Amino acid sequence: MLWAAPRMLRAAPRALRNICTTAAAYQHKLKLALIGQSIFGQEVYNNLRREGHKVVGVFTVPDKNGQADPLALAAEKDGTPVFKFPKWRAKGKSIQEVVEAYKSVGAELNVLPFCTQFIPMDVINCPKHGSIIYHPSILPRHRGASAINWTLIQGDKKAGFTIFWADDGLDTGPVLLQRECDVGQNDTVDDLYNRFLFPEGIKAMVEAVNLIADGKAPRIPQPEEGATYEGIQKKENAEISWDQPAAALHNWIRGHDKVPGAWTTINEQMVTFYGSSLLDASVPAGQELTIKGASRPGLVTKNGLVVFGNDGKMVLVKNLQFEDGKMIPASKYFSADETTAVELTEEEKKIAEDIRAIWKGILSNVPVIEDSTDFFKSGASSMHVVRMLEEIKQKHSGLQLQNEDVYMATKFADFIQMVVRKLRGEDKEEELVINYVSKNMNNMTVNMPYQCFINGQFIDAEDGKTFDTVNPADGSVITSVSSASVADVDKAVAAAKEAFENGEWGKMNARERGRLLYRLADLMEEHQEELATIESIDSGAVYTLALKTHIGMSVQTFRYFAGWCDKIQGATIPINQARPNHNLTFTKKEPIGVCAIIIPWNYPLMMLAWKSAACLAAGNTLVLKPAQVTPLTSLKFAELSAKAGFPKGVINILPGSGGLVGQHLAEHPDVRKVGFTGSTPTGKQIMKSAAANLKKVSLELGGKSPLIVFSDCELDRAVKMGMGAVYFNKGENCIAAGRLFVEESIHDEFVKKVVEEIKKMKIGDPLDRSTDHGPQNHKAHLEKLLHYCETGVKEGATLVYGGRQVCRPGFFMEPTVFTDVEDHMYIAKEESFGPVMVISKFKDGDVDGVLQRANATEYGLASGVFTKDINKALYISEKLEAGTVFINTYNKTDVAAPFGGFKLSGFGKDLGEEALHEYLRTKAITVEY
Repeated sequence: MLWAAPRMLRAAPRALRNICTTAAAYQHKLKLALIGQSIFGQEVYNNLRREGHKVVGVFTVPDKNGQADPLALAAEKDGTPVFKFPKWRAKGKSIQEVVEAYKSVGAELNVLPFCTQFIPMDVINCPKHGSIIYHPSILPRHRGASAINWTLIQGDKKAGFTIFWADDGLDTGPVLLQRECDVGQNDTVDDLYNRFLFPEGIKAMVEAVNLIADGKAPRIPQPEEGATYEGIQKKENAEISWDQPAAALHNWIRGHDKVPGAWTTINEQMVTFYGSSLLDASVPAGQELTIKGASRPGLVTKNGLVVFGNDGKMVLVKNLQFEDGKMIPASKYFSADETTAVELTEEEKKIAEDIRAIWKGILSNVPVIEDSTDFFKSGASSMHVVRMLEEIKQKHSGLQLQNEDVYMATKFADFIQMVVRKLRGEDKEEELVINYVSKNMNNMTVNMPYQCFINGQFIDAEDGKTFDTVNPADGSVITSVSSASVADVDKAVAAAKEAFENGEWGKMNARERGRLLYRLADLMEEHQEELATIESIDSGAVYTLALKTHIGMSVQTFRYFAGWCDKIQGATIPINQARPNHNLTFTKKEPIGVCAIIIPWNYPLMMLAWKSAACLAAGNTLVLKPAQVTPLTSLKFAELSAKAGFPKGVINILPGSGGLVGQHLAEHPDVRKVGFTGSTPTGKQIMKSAAANLKKVSLELGGKSPLIVFSDCELDRAVKMGMGAVYFNKGENCIAAGRLFVEESIHDEFVKKVVEEIKKMKIGDPLDRSTDHGPQNHKAHLEKLLHYCETGVKEGATLVYGGRQVCRPGFFMEPTVFTDVEDHMYIAKEESFGPVMVISKFKDGDVDGVLQRANATEYGLASGVFTKDINKALYISEKLEAGTVFINTYNKTDVAAPFGGFKLSGFGKDLGEEALHEYLRTKAITVEY
């Protein structure tokens, strides 16, 4: 009985190490023999023991290069009998001393979680409950070895595993249980294993044993219909056949990654491809590379090697490996031999010798670690990569290496050269290379990055997709921007997690963190005219407003939170003493980890600042998704953060689709906090997604903010402020006064003055310094506003002014005024998020009545009142159900004042000290002395 398990086994994530099935559901326990190996076998062993089953014997493989298998190590530590047989049969017959040794343990069930040996049937059938085996396919499909590989090679849409009862066939016994998962377009063997087959497989093995113990385990015969059998993948059979569609080429490459590796012939030598993805984009620029058997040359591009299927579609390959074992980024194919060896300093030589000693500890079978010693050819596996990097990190904490670094430099001399270059920072210059789209406008040259910003680098999206961002003033395309994919989200989150857990950022003291935030604020101020220009052409903001508010308040926000970095404190707490001992209890405020920040399009940079500054001041790392229609200032901010000296991975910016990027961020298990500003329906969806792994969430959502104008107000001021409450930033303002209640005795005069002032407003080019009112953010929003006004008219409200698109290029709308708006109307209840003033009368002196009407909304973001009577104002402010109340003013926000809503306007605060707590967790510590 044989199951050839996936050979790419890596160290399992710690989060998956404590899996167990609820004990209360299962009453009986068994004596088990475990036959298998690997970390998978180790985890099954540990979890079965936690369930209360007795493992009477572990049968695994002999030590390799002097190192015991993980299953053997765990069993030996517990004192469980361990047997390491090189084989169970000879010449097709059982080896009797092996069988007798097995029988001596008295097992009631054999569990084979990861078995690579043929087990004879007299052992399989020996226990009273027989044997169960884990197989990484949905049997009867892909019987035999390399099942996960074949799942990908054959383009299956579903992957999964089966736990079945062993019989005298090969993977043909009755099924006990099965589980399945979807296969993503670019999933690899590693992806499927780490995401599903490993964690869910462990749970299922434990569940299967419990079902058997309680007599509830089914035996479902395997059908022959749909059965397939494929042999184990070997290098000589892995050559790429080029006369296939791109999808088939991709499946072949990823199905062989990393063992045995799909290969082709280039310049008369075997070259193996790793890291394949389908490329759905226009053909990129690159240098042609002739590939034997391919009808069309490949292209070496800045993102990798692009190859073509016979359908003309493309596959992107990330890494190449040559016959001598050297692996390089495919983008470096034509410059692979240009790097010359660097001369080591005395200090670097000491580090090299430390690493040599670490290699020697792992490669104990190698007498001497020479410059030509190859890490993997000397017997190391991917499991040893993690150990080696952790040992180096422990010895030299400032040296941050990735798994991929080892695969790229497998020989000792090459590895040391790579380490030295990293130590010297020779890759920093490349990190700051930025591709711009440059435009001459507003009396300056504006340079705008347009790629994703991940781990300190501007890079194209993994799949090469882009989208156009449009200038709302004339409808023209500003540039094409990279549209991040799910794979890009995973890369960005991994970079942020690494920066938080192991990088320089996590070790930085609070004052140094504050110094970086101050430096970033200074750079933003130095570039304020450029940032305001970008904000204006990308969002439609009037330039003068963008300069003062969009950019000005962003700078203030970063300066404010920079000052908080070294002032985040815990507390000491008196508790009851347990005499005669004494206790000290104190709290620590700690950063949460990786935070996802999702921002809207109305204040692209300011919303970034409101959330990111608090997030970074608290010590977290972030992955930020700007609105798809306004990505450019966020990407310019990424450039400035790199110039400020923020370490790689601390700040990551992913332009693209909210439904794709935002959704994956909300679901991602390594994201520990989501900060979102946007619509209430999207906020609800984020809450649902975040609930899957109970991440912290703060939401600033929709509003229908009431503004109450009493007859005893200063009328001219109320008119001016009321107009600002509605028309500020073209009405694209989360706290905009969504409905004005004007006391009956001044209603008509108030409306008359508003219309007079509207007629004085200049509508036009947002870059013109005299412009008062710019274009709406994007075409779809303009159309929504026009429909909103049509609805108001149909319901019987009086359209006093506006309600139409301005007759000029771009997405301009006239400032609009509605009166006679009754409480039941659509425009009385729903937010316009545009320049639409909705006015309702209320009877003179009816304070409680107008309060009831003002609060009769599901939203609670902001509110306002105009009156000279301070007692009335304070009474109103107590009764209004909103997170912010303005008295005789409006839109008066400040970086030190907390901002956030009630009810369906969300929860959590931006700005002020309270915002820090959204990005911190409290730990209580008690010491007895």
